[in-house]
Amino acid sequence: MSHQYGPDYVRALAPYQAGKPIAEVAREFGLDEANIVKLASNENPFGMPESSQRAMAKAAADLGRYPDANAFELKQVLSKRYDVPSDWITLGNGSNDILEIAAKAFVQKGESIVYSQYSFAVYALATQGIGARAIVTPAVDYGHDLDAMAEAIEADTRLVFIANPNNPTGTFLSADKIEAFLEKVPPHVIVVLDEAYNEFLSAENQYESTAWVRKYPNLIVSRTLSKAYGLAGLRVGFAIAQPVPTDLMNRVRQPFNVNSLAQAAAIAALDDREFLEKSAKNNAEGYRRFVQAFEELGLQYVPSYGNFVLVKVGDDDQAGARVNLALLKQGVIVRPVGNYGLPQWLRVSIGLPHENERFIEALRKALG
Repeated sequence: MSHQYGPDYVRALAPYQAGKPIAEVAREFGLDEANIVKLASNENPFGMPESSQRAMAKAAADLGRYPDANAFELKQVLSKRYDVPSDWITLGNGSNDILEIAAKAFVQKGESIVYSQYSFAVYALATQGIGARAIVTPAVDYGHDLDAMAEAIEADTRLVFIANPNNPTGTFLSADKIEAFLEKVPPHVIVVLDEAYNEFLSAENQYESTAWVRKYPNLIVSRTLSKAYGLAGLRVGFAIAQPVPTDLMNRVRQPFNVNSLAQAAAIAALDDREFLEKSAKNNAEGYRRFVQAFEELGLQYVPSYGNFVLVKVGDDDQAGARVNLALLKQGVIVRPVGNYGLPQWLRVSIGLPHENERFIEALRKALG
């Protein structure tokens, strides 16, 4: 008789499903890696900035030593950029790590965490991974219903996750809506505002969430360098919060969770305005092209504020899987979102112009 290891809530976890790697698709479908287009993981299609590559090469000489556990230099840069003291910053191995750290630092087993239907998969994983109870509020137009979320907070709720813009749906909450929500949340409940896609917002939608951090001691703003900054493979995220929650998060954080190369690359990327502007411009143009193509094909899509679009590719529950397979056979990797309860939809990251055209052409064929 085999022994059952681990707590029930860990055994009940479904592992995170990442976008398919190019090499795997090449093997599976007998394709040439060079001809495969990957638009599955919301990565920056320009890859890593050259400034970061140079900084990493320099930092490589010191890899026999442990990273700076407190990331003094990186925190100095972030502190200057966001105009907050460095003891308001927690670093993460990607912002994914920040979400896990927050759950671990503020919630005990059995207490509850509130998040929205169709919000980032890691909220559910972070909740289940510590044996907390999930309170999932129904989405409105594929996005967060903040009024419902405020009402869903119970006596044992310790944490609320909000993604803005939201992945995988691309929806966006305006600054006034978020502020109204923060006003309603009891002060003992921590709010994590996850802004992984913030840099893709147009000027009129930009807001300064660090101003709210000064006003609300229970707010944690989470950011990443995986998307607009092109450092997805290095895993650098950070949180900004007042000293009390920051101190608790740093107590449970792994001491060397951001490695030396990642720290060096992040410092360079944060200073590379040109790269950020180029990425945002390409994203805006690619988004317009996708929207044009979806409208020509008569496909429903969710207006997106990130670097990806959620598009409905059929009316039956096999549609997403079927069209995804037809795209894979043509060497185009996108993201099926059946695991989010959206089996008729696909999430497509915005690539370089030629990658976007490859996808549109493959989609036309896949839809027959």
